[in-house]
Amino acid sequence: MGKRDDLIAKYASDLKEKCGMNADMDLLTKVTIGCGPSIYNADASTVSGSDQAELDTVKNNFLIKKLGCKASDDLDGAIASVMDTYGKSNRSKYRAVVYYMLTKHFGKEKVYK
Repeated sequence: MGKRDDLIAKYASDLKEKCGMNADMDLLTKVTIGCGPSIYNADASTVSGSDQAELDTVKNNFLIKKLGCKASDDLDGAIASVMDTYGKSNRSKYRAVVYYMLTKHFGKEKVYK
């Protein structure tokens, strides 16, 4: 297995253990690939749930630009819900896992098909 495969396995484990979800491995793989090289950078591979600037970046660059969500879709509420599901005490919230859960939340799986 390559490094990306190891990371995908780690993300699937996080989804199961910390979020109580069984990952759709095909979708998780596509979301991870969509994150690009950021998954290999320690800082860029995670999302800080307490950093408003970072949450705004997730909202603008991922939800609006990538998934095509509208600003009226309660994007902040969705992000807060995902952060709660992932666990506020969990400091390492992997970007690919957050993006996967947001993709599922909005039913935007077709973006990755």
